[in-house]
Amino acid sequence: MNILVAGATGQTGVRLVNELMANGHSPIALVRESSDTSTLPGDITLRHGDLTDLQDGVCDGCDAVIFAAGSGSSTGPEMTDKVDRDGAKRLIDLAAKAGVSRFVMLSSVGAGDPGSGGDMAHYLQAKHDADEHLMASGLSYAILRPVRLTDEDGTRDMRFGDQVDVKGMAARGDVAAVLARAVDDEDWHNQTLLMQSV
Repeated sequence: MNILVAGATGQTGVRLVNELMANGHSPIALVRESSDTSTLPGDITLRHGDLTDLQDGVCDGCDAVIFAAGSGSSTGPEMTDKVDRDGAKRLIDLAAKAGVSRFVMLSSVGAGDPGSGGDMAHYLQAKHDADEHLMASGLSYAILRPVRLTDEDGTRDMRFGDQVDVKGMAARGDVAAVLARAVDDEDWHNQTLLMQSV
């Protein structure tokens, strides 16, 4: 499958690209002109685009799309809205227009109830709005809501749904493995699940 990856140069995204390649897929990294692509495999296909201003056709030729991007913890509410909410929603619309077979969203624990997020409420509201937009899009979707991320590779021993301890942790390597699996695993069709590493 040709899979467009938004956020491919991020800490989770780089792992995700490698997982997709290991699974026999052809990832296409959505990157800005200024993105540092040195951490990506040398033979990966790059497609230029900015989540704050996505152009028509960015999903053309793609079988699936994975949104693993984020504005980052150092940016303010305005950029969170532009990337995590509006950028995601625009990408969903373009994916639907292109007829992709599945859209996989990296969301967050708490996105289901953003009002109780305290300092994270604005970010969680943006993720919530993007998730809701995806669920209403008509696309086959998978929404993964991991607990607090760590930079570890993980052991691929994971819990999902009601078994998750919301105060637990999720290794980025485990998250990437799940995102890669969700693009074509029918068990993930229209699923929204919490996830943690064990």
